[in-house]
Amino acid sequence: MTGWDISPSGVEFVTSLVQDAMDDVAKDVKAYGTDVVSAAASAGTISGVYCGEAPTGPVGAALTLFAERTASDVLFLGARAAKSVNGALEATAYYVIGDEEMAALTQDKALAAPKIDLPGQGKGDGEK
Repeated sequence: MTGWDISPSGVEFVTSLVQDAMDDVAKDVKAYGTDVVSAAASAGTISGVYCGEAPTGPVGAALTLFAERTASDVLFLGARAAKSVNGALEATAYYVIGDEEMAALTQDKALAAPKIDLPGQGKGDGEK
């Protein structure tokens, strides 16, 4: 096959490293979400005496707003990595069976940005 020189075992090795890194990032993102909620609740407020649940102060509100506004970016990172890994593996599988055209098509499809749907939004609203 002219134009292609792929080492399937090399692709598998590299994609497995990326998948391991993606797992680590997923754990960090989950911890980040928990930590932001905790920090927002612990940031305190400048209000006086209150009954019941403490009101949210300006630091807590800012942390919450930051987390909400960056959620789509964080989700995009994981979706982009997953789409790239899956595309590389699928294109390599087509290469192995000798279907260079499908390998190229699969590679091209993997290059397109993934669509992100945030919880609470309609399909396509969180598109990047």
